[in-house]
Amino acid sequence: MNDKIIMHVDVNSAYLSWEAAYRLQRGERVDLRDIPSVVGGDEESRHGIVLAKSIPAKKLKIHTGESLFSARRKCPNLVVVPVRYHLYMMCHNAMLNILRDFSPIVQVYSIDEAFLDYTGVQQVHGNPVDAAYRLKDRIKNELGFTVNVGISSNKLLAKMASELKKPDRVHTLFPDEIKCKMWPLPVGELFMVGRATAPKLYRMNIFTIGDLANSDPELLKYFLKSWGKLIQDYANGIEDSPVAANARTLIKGIGNSTTIPFDVDTLDEARKVLLSLCEMVGMRLRQAGFCAKLVSVYLRSADLSGRSHQRKYGVATDDTYKIFHLAAELMEEIWTGEALRGMGVHVSELVPNDFLQMSVFDAFNEKRRRLDQSIDEIRMRFGTKSVVRSIFLNSGLAPITGGVTEDFQMMSSFL
Repeated sequence: MNDKIIMHVDVNSAYLSWEAAYRLQRGERVDLRDIPSVVGGDEESRHGIVLAKSIPAKKLKIHTGESLFSARRKCPNLVVVPVRYHLYMMCHNAMLNILRDFSPIVQVYSIDEAFLDYTGVQQVHGNPVDAAYRLKDRIKNELGFTVNVGISSNKLLAKMASELKKPDRVHTLFPDEIKCKMWPLPVGELFMVGRATAPKLYRMNIFTIGDLANSDPELLKYFLKSWGKLIQDYANGIEDSPVAANARTLIKGIGNSTTIPFDVDTLDEARKVLLSLCEMVGMRLRQAGFCAKLVSVYLRSADLSGRSHQRKYGVATDDTYKIFHLAAELMEEIWTGEALRGMGVHVSELVPNDFLQMSVFDAFNEKRRRLDQSIDEIRMRFGTKSVVRSIFLNSGLAPITGGVTEDFQMMSSFL
């Protein structure tokens, strides 16, 4: 057995579990996880898609990604709760604090997944399986939600282990267990075998992970090029990237949008809504460690017609004020004054913010960056409405989190 010990921690039905735990801690009697429920869009306006679902909702054939309208047709009594990204980040950070008690090397893989390197920590925390149970139970008891923990000698196998029977489980998948635990699984369950690749494998009579592991490498190379070798390596449990505490999640873009319950027909109102959207986009950029070069704005009129505008800028930024300034320019260029019922801001062409941090010479901009970071910390600890810009007072607006999105790049490795 490899001397490395890697754990993968995966939150069970993350968005829904976090919302359920939050509500139960505040006295609500019904657990969203026990009834047909989803995290999605606006319950009254019926906009949006299903982002997360409970097990009872899953049994009613409600799928992640389908429209809320379709989901309600399947279950008229479906409970729909809005997205609350600040809550998810609070739960994410609280979980990371617990993980770091078990290992100093923790790599964030996504908002609800993380790897930790347990190698050499046995002397402190004991047997890895026992430690994984303590970690899992501590998250459940202290934070109110459950996780699966996978344990192996590399990140791939640890992740595959955590995907085995759910919820609230600990699984091992070491190299000597691959044949009995992983090879019988459908090939579509292998990491990096997606909807496009699986049908190609089926046409090659490859239906299980074991079939793929034992296939002719030349045949895979002929039909899938270099991708064939990668997934065959994965099918055999071959992967050696380190747990990197400073690794960034690969994100293509970050966006925030909202459906407005009233007509916005003045420039002052439109700019306020736009600023509230940019607040969350800027915070997510800084948390992810990126700056953006491309800013896009989307407007939807009361008659449901829409238009968008984007522009690339020479200097990347994660400054909320700058993002808002650029977005406002774009909005004013395409808006003809008609009543608006929907607005969105999206940033992309992301670059790591390390260079920006090393090359900031403008004292005023640096002060504003420090202010943004301080506000981020307060909001993450006490909620998005804990610090509100004065122009939002009595307006009912704060950083809008209901339509926050992130676009993730396809990852060919864990690096």
